Amino acid sequence: MQLHAYNRLGSGGGGGGTPSPPSSPRRSPRIHRRPSKGTGGGGGGRTPQAPRGVGQRVAWVMLSILLRRQAIFLFAPLLYVAAMLLYMGSISLDSVPHIISRPAPGSVYRSPQLYERLRADMDADNSTDAIATVWKHSYKGGGWRPCINTSTNGLPESNGYIYIEANGGLNQQRTSICNAVAVAGYLNATLVIPNFHYHSIWRDPSKFRDIYDEDHFIKTLANDVRVVDKVPELIMERFGHNMSNVFNFKVKAWSSIQYYKDAVLPKLVEEKFIRISPFANRLSFDSPSAVQRLRCLANFEALKFSNPIANLAEKLVSRIKERSFENNGKYIAVHLRFEEDMVAFSCCIFDGGEQERQEMNAARERGWRGKFTKPGRVIRPGAIRINGKCPLTPLEVGLMLRGMGFSNSTAIYLASGKIYKAEKTMGPLLEMFPLLQTKETLASAEELAPFKNFSSRMAAIDYSVCLHSEVFVTTQGGNFPQFLIGHRRHLYGGHSKTIKPDKRKLAVLFDNPNIGWKALKRQLLTMRSHSDAKGIEIKRPNDSIYSYPCPDCMCRSNKTEVLSSLQDR
Repeated sequence: MQLHAYNRLGSGGGGGGTPSPPSSPRRSPRIHRRPSKGTGGGGGGRTPQAPRGVGQRVAWVMLSILLRRQAIFLFAPLLYVAAMLLYMGSISLDSVPHIISRPAPGSVYRSPQLYERLRADMDADNSTDAIATVWKHSYKGGGWRPCINTSTNGLPESNGYIYIEANGGLNQQRTSICNAVAVAGYLNATLVIPNFHYHSIWRDPSKFRDIYDEDHFIKTLANDVRVVDKVPELIMERFGHNMSNVFNFKVKAWSSIQYYKDAVLPKLVEEKFIRISPFANRLSFDSPSAVQRLRCLANFEALKFSNPIANLAEKLVSRIKERSFENNGKYIAVHLRFEEDMVAFSCCIFDGGEQERQEMNAARERGWRGKFTKPGRVIRPGAIRINGKCPLTPLEVGLMLRGMGFSNSTAIYLASGKIYKAEKTMGPLLEMFPLLQTKETLASAEELAPFKNFSSRMAAIDYSVCLHSEVFVTTQGGNFPQFLIGHRRHLYGGHSKTIKPDKRKLAVLFDNPNIGWKALKRQLLTMRSHSDAKGIEIKRPNDSIYSYPCPDCMCRSNKTEVLSSLQDR
């Protein structure tokens, strides 16, 4: 009744005072209390009981606030995370399942286990020997002709003498020599027979004439580049007969021939004698055809091994052909890089256990003091193997070649240094290829004695025997196989006749515990076919002219082109 009276006052506008307005319905509770039983009112419902405990009251208040503010969707994730944390805290760690980590395919060296498992099937495989039919593609890039220039026109007056120091091993020195010939010819300079820098790793004091036929070198280049064995006395007097007084250019690696024309030539004309040291890889591969021709002329024609090396190599080739009479004298040459320093440098893990780990750590410290133990340097052997960076072991080479279809009657020449743990690692390879030979088995101790303590001369013997093989197999990168691939292209009409395996794929194949012999052989035959197709590839702009010799730039360019490039000086 009082409510009705209030409404009448609020709506009438009269009375003794201004009444208060009614409260806003927006904030009113949504839950209406019903009168309890025994009180007046229309309903007979019961009033909900208020929470009794303090915790329940707080929860009730929080829930009411969330419902009123409609923020439940913001706090629900937090409540869920809190509940999960409480739940996880109540679980014993002993009941958590153990997660087993499995190495990635190809990351572990399991080739010995694969060999033992597949050996019986391998020996029972009587398929046709591959050496007679290994090469099916032929080069179609044009004719190949000798790159000797028969021009008899005389050379113009020299601009001065260039002296270079060739550093590194046999084939790195070879790069320096060929580049020096190209630079000297381009600058119309006289080249002094290169000096070989003694290195603490190769420890070979050999001079140019100990490895190469010096007279042949000078004679072959006579129509293109002047070459002398020493600087004239008159010139040396100007520098007090002291080579350190001669101006030395520090040329950046892979410099263009234009740099030599712009920076080196003016100093050469002024001084009449300059030196460039070091000189390995100091000329870009992307050079004019006149420069490329001089490189090819030096590498494939002028650089001939000295008579002692050439004579012994010829004997070794003849002897291994005699041992390969079943295959008409054809043999395979394998460049195997499994020496201790190569294994150590690769940081790969093989099957030698703790002893191998200690030996490799010691070898790395001897050869590259501190390089592999720098703070922050992380070495991942598994990733290295997956990426195909590990050197192939002798066992893996044997598995690969047998899978590519070469029978155990195939003669193999192994070009290598001292194999790491040869008494253990070479056993499986000899089981698969009993006709395997090395320069030590083909030559007598007396024949090898003059070369024994000279690493570059020994490498030159290996190079010569590999050059004349029916198949060349490279198992690791480096200058040795790159030069041989190019030299074989030049020798065999554009085809390198080289097997260059996909080592990433090999790592996965050799780490597969379920692969059978037939499946493995099918994969390896495909890899061999791919090498056959790659053997006739044509040079691209930035490829090494030593790996991809170009017959056009060797034969269609001549001395006139070289000299015409200097007419604007």
